[in-house]
Amino acid sequence: MSVARRFSRAVLTILGIVLVLGVAIFFGVYYLLNRAKPLAIGEHCQVKTPVGTLDLEIEQAQVAATIAAVAVDRRLPERAVEIAYVTAIQESKLLNLPFGDRDSVGVFQQRPSQGWGTVEQLQDPVYATRKFFSALVKVKRYQRLPLHEAAQAVQRSADGSAYAQHEEDAKILAAAFTGRAPKALHCWYPAPDKPAPVQAAKARKDLSRALGVDPGQDNGISAPTGRRGWLIASWSVAHAQKYGLRKVRYSGVAWSSAEGQDGWVTDAKATAKTVEIA
Repeated sequence: MSVARRFSRAVLTILGIVLVLGVAIFFGVYYLLNRAKPLAIGEHCQVKTPVGTLDLEIEQAQVAATIAAVAVDRRLPERAVEIAYVTAIQESKLLNLPFGDRDSVGVFQQRPSQGWGTVEQLQDPVYATRKFFSALVKVKRYQRLPLHEAAQAVQRSADGSAYAQHEEDAKILAAAFTGRAPKALHCWYPAPDKPAPVQAAKARKDLSRALGVDPGQDNGISAPTGRRGWLIASWSVAHAQKYGLRKVRYSGVAWSSAEGQDGWVTDAKATAKTVEIA
């Protein structure tokens, strides 16, 4: 082989490597910029618990809150919530995706062709979560299995070991959204130019569907125990932007949309019997 030909092949190989690296860097930067966008515009949520801290997009917080609410409605243990979280983080990054591998959609990337439901149903996080838990409780001794094995028993994915990498995050989320860790979630976002009307009644109705509680006739949601109360409070904060909620009060503290980054602050009007949303 001539020197010129060897040189030519070497150059082409180098150019190929540079091209591949360039494409990888481009998509890596694109992904990071998209992940950073909510922070850049001041729209974000944060979870703080004794076992760790996590940053979330607002939609991720909404999905996480919904999963916990459905679990409580079904009287499932926190372990079931953790299993749901490792699954949802791996499958969709806790986002309600309208697409996926083949015909997979939604938070858990469930497939209509596999009998999980219609596309429309699976894009409803409450429905999708109920279907996930219905399958999970049929897994023998699921509470004793490692989280990733329980998740794989439901999902039957190509690589069930992938769920294991999210176990730490799942435990942080479960502590926050089940209400075990009080005041764990706060969200913040820019004030809209024209504030949307407060849809407290719609928020109570949607929460009641997920949690199985009576939405009531006023801005209060009954919270008979501290843990359940903090679950409701966290759900309300996660969905505050969606429903135009300005304030959430519970158990001596309050979160407000105007000062969301400050988290929960002391409020003498907040009682331990009712989560007040307005």
